[in-house]
Amino acid sequence: MNNRITTIAFDADDTLWINEPYFQAAEKEFCILLQDYLPQHSVSQELFATEMQNIHLYGYGVKGFILCMIETVSRVSGGTASMKLINRTIEIGHELLQKPIELLDGVTETLEALKGKYRLVVATKGDLLDQERKLKNSGLEKYFHHIEIMSDKKESDYLKLLKHLDCKPEHFLMLGNSIKSDILPVLEIGGFAAHIPYYVTWNHEQHEDRIEHEYFMELKSIDEVVKYL
Repeated sequence: MNNRITTIAFDADDTLWINEPYFQAAEKEFCILLQDYLPQHSVSQELFATEMQNIHLYGYGVKGFILCMIETVSRVSGGTASMKLINRTIEIGHELLQKPIELLDGVTETLEALKGKYRLVVATKGDLLDQERKLKNSGLEKYFHHIEIMSDKKESDYLKLLKHLDCKPEHFLMLGNSIKSDILPVLEIGGFAAHIPYYVTWNHEQHEDRIEHEYFMELKSIDEVVKYL
């Protein structure tokens, strides 16, 4: 592998910096907000159902999450929720948009070790403005040749990215915490993929099956990729 890779792409959320714990904390606060209508675990299920119903319309990210919370409030309350409750729901979303950027261990050291040797890329899903804000505040922009904020991460999306980068799949390595989004599509198109598990994963991204593939690596932390390369 180390003689073939020229381009390395990194997922952002929960690969470069903390993300999902913030979403889970916001969801918990939202569920408490609606506990007069339903038990908290039921509110959580209703919110997830709303997200899955609308994901093809809103895509991924905080703004879609806010809209789904508001829609869930309306449905769960039967349209009787007060404006005070709606406003607090919007505030939860605004607070989520202003969370500080906390880099994960080993990220800066890994990028330092790889810069100049490989073309480094960010390939992440999410809201455009929010991801741009996080990248700017992370201090990591200087390491990357290209930043791609993707509407989805399917085979066709990666092929589009590779075409833009003028990179063949066999020269491409993707690193990320989601088996479903960062690993399987890349292996499917003939690229290399390295999974870096994070202790918490959004339900929509969970994948339990074991992967057996010659182009797949399971890492314990992001800095392990350096020794592989």
